[in-house]
Amino acid sequence: MSEPLSPETLAAYAARVPELAGTDIGRAQRLGGLTNLNYLVVGSTARYVIRIPGEGTEQYIDRRVEAVAARSAAAAGVNTEIVFFDESDGLMVTRFVEGSVTMSPATFAADNGALQRAAEVMRRLHTTAEPFAIDFQVFPMLQQYKSLLVAKGFEFPDGFAEAETIGSAAQAALEANPVSFVPSHCDPLCENFIDTGERMFLIDFEYSGNYDPMWDLGDFSVEGSFTPEQDTALLRAYFGGDPPVSQVGRMIAHKALCDLFWAAWAWLQHVDGNPVEDFLAYGIGRFERCMRLMKSDDFPGHITAIAG
Repeated sequence: MSEPLSPETLAAYAARVPELAGTDIGRAQRLGGLTNLNYLVVGSTARYVIRIPGEGTEQYIDRRVEAVAARSAAAAGVNTEIVFFDESDGLMVTRFVEGSVTMSPATFAADNGALQRAAEVMRRLHTTAEPFAIDFQVFPMLQQYKSLLVAKGFEFPDGFAEAETIGSAAQAALEANPVSFVPSHCDPLCENFIDTGERMFLIDFEYSGNYDPMWDLGDFSVEGSFTPEQDTALLRAYFGGDPPVSQVGRMIAHKALCDLFWAAWAWLQHVDGNPVEDFLAYGIGRFERCMRLMKSDDFPGHITAIAG
């Protein structure tokens, strides 16, 4: 993990938030996070999470756009309560959900009820949240990441051009059979779900936009390393029964595309010197998994199924 902030620096951030007046920053507890710094702080009447944006994130995250999405999702009962958001730099404070736990692939694997609650909270986001400020556009964003990587001298692994070609064919099938874009999280890491055992919340809307809802399900499946049985359970919970074959095809296509997208994102973290983990290896792992799916015997059939 990156180095924690000094108490003085953290106190300076907290001083900008009226709700944190009088907070004892010395009791702040460091929380997880790949690109940002997050702390649990105890206020006079409640506990809060303060998020300090990571260095370099301003290159690819528009905090004004994030603020619209985060507030919309909170109003829909999907995100936690937004207490403070400074759109100039992304400093954010949310109310801590008491009695909640941060989910992981292991906790989802151990609890089918949690998978059901995750499907329900994504469906609530997709069907009840007010539209977000922008559409999520995979290939333009992928090209943005690629351009940044080229400018920084990154050497792409063998096969990247082939993956782009196969991905473009999948994207063409999706665009030839369009669906209405809905408010979507677009980065549903298992750790972005917090659960009370009765209610699931979905947090961290940095990368969100209006998009195909099957991206969220496909990306969630990839992040959780779900088995085919878990995929089936997720889809049935989301659709309330057997899912349309075309929607299964869309989900599988997005599973491949999201690995390609997040591989490029990880390599950008690597060249920017993010010390949280070995992002070079992380990106290569995602890229290799993307290629395995794209070259699997079933993948062309799923792409064909998108047309119904």
